[in-house]
Amino acid sequence: MAETSVFRDVLSFFERLGVYDVVLPFLLVFVIFFAILERTKVFGTEEFSGKSVSKKNLNAMVAFVVAFLVIASSKMVAIINESMPNIVLLVLVSVSFLLLIGTFYKEGEDVYLTGGWRTFMMVLMFIGVVAIFAHAIPYNGQPWLEWFWGYLKDNYSSTAVSAIIMVIILVVIIFWATKDRSSAASKSEKE
Repeated sequence: MAETSVFRDVLSFFERLGVYDVVLPFLLVFVIFFAILERTKVFGTEEFSGKSVSKKNLNAMVAFVVAFLVIASSKMVAIINESMPNIVLLVLVSVSFLLLIGTFYKEGEDVYLTGGWRTFMMVLMFIGVVAIFAHAIPYNGQPWLEWFWGYLKDNYSSTAVSAIIMVIILVVIIFWATKDRSSAASKSEKE
């Protein structure tokens, strides 16, 4: 019989304890929601020692309630538990890509994406995040992404799919036609 490591046993104990199904999703939602409330100051500010600070107690209470409501829904927790590892994988892929780009720069030279490459990567990451969450959310027993892909495969010649494709093409053409070229030209002249 193969022995398991002590660390694997600790992870199994945490799983039985509910750390992955309750504690970590709760902390994730609480921290993200609290940070958004602190940044946006939705509930206003108050004066403290001559400084305007957000109402931390109110922000914390709302974030606490929202986090509890999220973990009360087993479907929401399942979506979080399925999508977050894929989001981390997407972040690792993007960091690996940036590491590969960095190999072509010399020491002391800034390594970052500019212009069209940055926009392309942001759109690519956005599509990846949408696809990850679409695969994590079930619809009639199967993920949205699989349902949507099956619908497209079954109805690729239908009027609805043709209309969607036409609308996408029109939006791209309108975006391209109305794009402000004067600011881009003046920006390139300044450089």
